[in-house]
Amino acid sequence: MKILLFRESKSNFIRTFILLLLLFLASFIGLAQADLHVGTGSYVYVDGTAFTSGPTVAPLYVTGDINLVDNITVPENGNIYLRNGAQLLQGNTANNSGDGQLSVYQTGTSNTYMYNYWASPVGQNSGAAGNTTFRPNNILYGETAAPITSLPATYVSAPNYDGVAGTPPVIADFWFYSFVGTSAPPNEYNDWVQISSTAGNLPSGYGFTMKGNPSGAQQYDFRGRANNGLITVPINANRETLVGNPYPSAIDARAFIHGNSNNASIINAATLSFWEQDPGSSTSHVLVNYAGGYATYTINASGPVVELFTPATFDTYNPDGTLNTVGSTSATGKSVFRYIPIGQGFMVESDGTAGSIQFTNTMRVFQKETATLSEFFRLTSDGQFDDLPESYEAQYTEEGLSIMPEGYMRFRLNMDFNDTYTRQLAQTFHDTATDGEDYGLETIGSESHASDAYWPLNDKKFNALAFAFDEELRIPMIIEVSEAEGLSVRSRIFDVQNFEESQPIYFHDKDTGIYTDLREEHFEIFLEQGEYTDRFEITFQRESLSEEEFNVSADFEVFQNIKNQELTVLNPNGFDVESVILVDVTGKQVLNAKNLGVQSDYHFSTRALSEGVYVATIGIDGKHEFSKKVIIKN
Repeated sequence: MKILLFRESKSNFIRTFILLLLLFLASFIGLAQADLHVGTGSYVYVDGTAFTSGPTVAPLYVTGDINLVDNITVPENGNIYLRNGAQLLQGNTANNSGDGQLSVYQTGTSNTYMYNYWASPVGQNSGAAGNTTFRPNNILYGETAAPITSLPATYVSAPNYDGVAGTPPVIADFWFYSFVGTSAPPNEYNDWVQISSTAGNLPSGYGFTMKGNPSGAQQYDFRGRANNGLITVPINANRETLVGNPYPSAIDARAFIHGNSNNASIINAATLSFWEQDPGSSTSHVLVNYAGGYATYTINASGPVVELFTPATFDTYNPDGTLNTVGSTSATGKSVFRYIPIGQGFMVESDGTAGSIQFTNTMRVFQKETATLSEFFRLTSDGQFDDLPESYEAQYTEEGLSIMPEGYMRFRLNMDFNDTYTRQLAQTFHDTATDGEDYGLETIGSESHASDAYWPLNDKKFNALAFAFDEELRIPMIIEVSEAEGLSVRSRIFDVQNFEESQPIYFHDKDTGIYTDLREEHFEIFLEQGEYTDRFEITFQRESLSEEEFNVSADFEVFQNIKNQELTVLNPNGFDVESVILVDVTGKQVLNAKNLGVQSDYHFSTRALSEGVYVATIGIDGKHEFSKKVIIKN
């Protein structure tokens, strides 16, 4: 069965009435047909206002193909217009055809100097039936009169690099790029390929970059042939590729990550990476002045929804000077959620296997957005999607952080470097997690900073790991310091979910023996230049002697002999003392005495030390240690 929408003349009242009735049905009760043909002199306008989002709902659902017949004399005819959050879903892999256009809006939020990562939901509306390529000057439009009238965007070329806000918009042609990892040897800058607005034809499924304009929020009208069915994007071994949602509907990240061939052998650690720039710091086209980074996202395969998002590595402090404590290290506070919106581009990396990323209709869902938040990271004021169906399992905190379902535990660490930028790390715990890689529960940081922190596993740098919880776990962390003069590092914990209130979470410095319970205080230290691969770890219990074996106050005394200017350690019960280590409040080691053996007392000069509070750590029997604060006065 086909639906044909037609209008031959204004005098034909009956046919006009039928047309209006069909448009009403399409806009308010949905339109589902085997095939959809929109002929000369007709158009379909779909208003999503009355529809509530859901995986089995769509204002316009077509089980077969769509054929749009262009009317050159009346450009608005022969088209489909998706407005107010309306989306198109299709039920099979039929080839869409025709010279008419499907029109759908998306809003970018980049300014003149910032990139957004995009993917086109339509291809050029010409040629043989089926999906066609994206070319900017044939697809990007701007609304000039609501609700359906648009004109093609215009372009400025180098040496003019700035876009201009308007209706239609003026786009800087220079900043269209795709990214396909092909260079040998790998070089991320060689893999950026410039796309001309008039000649660069990008196959569906690939993403592209585009800069905005001074308005910081520009609505674009994507017009062309609706992409549909299986879309395959080749990806090279151990390389990144910029891809994106290729459909005029949202897609489910869970289905994308775990469906078809998109599994552990092709998407590295199931990590999707989303580019974001800091609006306040992006004030130039010069690369060294960019302030940007990649947020990461993953989701588990089945069962209760477990999402994991870590923000791009940005500011330690909020614009008002207060410490950033709510989780997002970006200036915008943006986040990523399960349903990837229309036009969204993102990076994926192959896990050592050359193959293909696949997009299919089974991944498509109807999930609306608000007009002011309709780009890569979307978050409403209460942390929820608009019109989120009750059946959707994931829930969020006021800060937009996903709430762990029963049986899952999690905490996040904000690792602050020189009070300048923050790397966020996360740990998830569940009985099904292993000591190896757990696809859908872990993410890899898609970039490294000169000074950074990460969880090491299989020679990869993870910003989120998962384990089965055990109080005896010892989770190593690597910290890299590139500054010749060293820097200060601080670790702050938050988003602690489903842990017992009495369960400590320690940041353990193995060199000093200090255990800092992050639930009680921050860990802070000054580190010299270098790579600290075997010094720091997260633990859940201290290594210490039992009460039957050892009692600090009864068996040892540690104090400064002010008269002799000595650190004195008394060992009346004859324990085998392996080491005495003394550090100052910055974490700098000022004493490290080894292999001291069994003596009744030990003495160490403090003449060269500044007055202040120090921490002495005593290592005993090669297995145990304890720490005690000591006040030095000279």
